[in-house]
Amino acid sequence: MISAEGLYFSYTGTAPYILKNLYFSAENGDYISILGSNGAGKSTLVKLLLGLLTPLKGTVFVNEERTAFVPQTNDLADSHFPITVREMLDSYRRLLKIKDRNRTEQALEAVGMQSLSDRLLSALSGGQRQKVFIARGIIGDPSLIILDEPSAGVDVDSRKEIYTYLKKLNVEKQVTILSVEHNLEAAVHNSTAIYHMSGGSGHMCNPETYHRELLFANGGVLQ
Repeated sequence: MISAEGLYFSYTGTAPYILKNLYFSAENGDYISILGSNGAGKSTLVKLLLGLLTPLKGTVFVNEERTAFVPQTNDLADSHFPITVREMLDSYRRLLKIKDRNRTEQALEAVGMQSLSDRLLSALSGGQRQKVFIARGIIGDPSLIILDEPSAGVDVDSRKEIYTYLKKLNVEKQVTILSVEHNLEAAVHNSTAIYHMSGGSGHMCNPETYHRELLFANGGVLQ
């Protein structure tokens, strides 16, 4: 479904490269968490997979038209544009040329945001806003959802609800999930595989093995 082979990328077009000789792949129904330290190139890889950036070398192949991207909730945290939750979702539905208005209501119901549908987006908490972004993503009935740190700036209760819903999409509807993560516990618990990035490249890990190695490296504490 998704493959990246021999990727090289820098924002200047020359060395030093943010990504160098990177290989990545995902199959239908995978739930892959992308982990690594700040500056490891996680968000850059996502932008390449989404086609927002072009690699300097190498190839990217995403065999999927129905792809949704869910940004970090704080990407729009300072926006005071006067738009309600329902207005924003309806606008996106029309952008996708989906005529069925029920799709907006179905998306709101799926993430438990019906009661706040007439509230301004700027007035929502971080967790509520992230649920709205997920609702926007699922309106188009995607088979691939790419998320950038879905729990960043989100309260504990909303965080649990978000990951429960993502796992449900993955297990029950076989939606492929790629999630840039700093939430190690969620990554280990939910993922079918973990892609750990460092030094401009990365490798796939089994979540249980990754968990054991982290515990050993941190003296028995998962940080």
